[in-house]
Amino acid sequence: MSQDDRIESKRAPEPVGHYPHARRVGNLLFLSGVGPRERGSKKIPGVELDGQGNIVSYDIETQCHSVFRNVRYILEEAGSSWDRLVDVTVYLTNMKADFPTYNRLWAEYFQDNPPCRTTLEISRLPTPIAIELKCIATLGD
Repeated sequence: MSQDDRIESKRAPEPVGHYPHARRVGNLLFLSGVGPRERGSKKIPGVELDGQGNIVSYDIETQCHSVFRNVRYILEEAGSSWDRLVDVTVYLTNMKADFPTYNRLWAEYFQDNPPCRTTLEISRLPTPIAIELKCIATLGD
């Protein structure tokens, strides 16, 4: 693969490690894990942290809207779009508490032709967030 296959979004939050936002392979686009952080800051919409960086409270609905927006930014900058998502893996840190809200919002964002989806609960993510998405989309016809 060449450097030309790499996608670095100017609108999505900066990666927290050494990886691109996405890579093109043929007519497919593979996104790295995307969370709800905001570009250019440490701010995480819907998250309140204490002085040591521990989560005091969070709003999963706010985080869902933010992570969906960040995914859309990457897709659009790569030449794809929201309706071209074909497979999404969703990581939640609290399935019992957060799944109902996330599932309701998913249905609102994907009213027509939703992509395949797998939702997993994990104990934590690399930053103090409650949701992360791993996506595959198509590019052009």
